[in-house]
Amino acid sequence: MHAPSAAAVNPATTTTPVLKAVLWDMDGTLVDTEPYWINAEISLVTAHGGHWDEEMAHTLVGSALENSAVVLQNAGVKLSVREIIDHLSAEVIAGIRNVIPWRPGARELLSELHAQGVRCALVTMSERTLATEVVNALDGDYFEFLVTGDEVTHGKPHPEPYLKAVAQLRQSDSELTVAHCAAMEDSVPGVASAVASGVATIAIPNAVALAEDPRRTTWETLAGKTYDDVATVIAHHSRTSGVAL
Repeated sequence: MHAPSAAAVNPATTTTPVLKAVLWDMDGTLVDTEPYWINAEISLVTAHGGHWDEEMAHTLVGSALENSAVVLQNAGVKLSVREIIDHLSAEVIAGIRNVIPWRPGARELLSELHAQGVRCALVTMSERTLATEVVNALDGDYFEFLVTGDEVTHGKPHPEPYLKAVAQLRQSDSELTVAHCAAMEDSVPGVASAVASGVATIAIPNAVALAEDPRRTTWETLAGKTYDDVATVIAHHSRTSGVAL
């Protein structure tokens, strides 16, 4: 078999994409709200005579709220899915109104990316009411838009939330593709969603450990991370994934 001529080489294999957008998960990545969710779940199940503990709660980290509510029903909660979601969300909102536990380095990186002209969007399985509380607590208008759990048909680990975000970004930049985007995630469902969408995925494990996966980049923390670090991940992803520009 003859080697392809230079003219036949796919430009995507020789051109490094520019970092245009970063898609941020919220719970566990931007803010450490997982303890609020876990405490709310334990209190709710216990109040209904069931058993729920921290280890069990970890199995729901990052999942779509509808799925989590069904699991809690199976654990003995005698409420509708909607009632469970509303109750848990209200408990978490009460928690962040008292103290917002920002993840180390998250706000600093978000601010630098914004200053560098990188578009940022929030992609979360929390509903808009809760997400808005967190976004409004930031010291700047860093997020161009939000994709929330109550606005998608299929939640994480399905790729729809991230694909929806990319599609919205493309409305004002038709040349943007998944190759220009990175995702920040902390959970198993969240990472799976981002990876499946084709965006370069950076995992920052928090409440739950993540198995090794060569399809993503793993950072211990966002503290000290910069635009250049994210751009390097984009370049590596372009070289190894075959994602076209």
